[in-house]
Amino acid sequence: MKTVYLARLADCPTSPRKMRLVADQIRGMRVDLALYLLKTSPKEASRRLQKLLLSAISNWQKKNEGERIEDANLVVASIQVDGGRMLKRVQPAPQGRAHRVRKRSNHVTMILDTMVEVQDAMVEETATSKEI
Repeated sequence: MKTVYLARLADCPTSPRKMRLVADQIRGMRVDLALYLLKTSPKEASRRLQKLLLSAISNWQKKNEGERIEDANLVVASIQVDGGRMLKRVQPAPQGRAHRVRKRSNHVTMILDTMVEVQDAMVEETATSKEI
């Protein structure tokens, strides 16, 4: 039986493009290395993703009481950044005009999995692609 360890961040006031830059760096990475990378990164999005990763780890700990996280070989299996709602504001411009300012937000979904299950899924994927 495969269980998924999930954490979501909704309406984060950062543009999706800036969040995806950091999310792409940690996708497929081991959890301890991802935490180190997020902790040392100077980007604002890394602070928010670090809290999200810690939340996903906490969700894993609740489902697996008594197990050590070092022995679990957890990996950031999937991280998805979607656009959220957009606040539309007006910026005054010269000669009585106005420019529209779009303040973007995003939704992030992070899925943790064990290293063995991720490798098994990759082997199945390649086997099905060879059959076609």
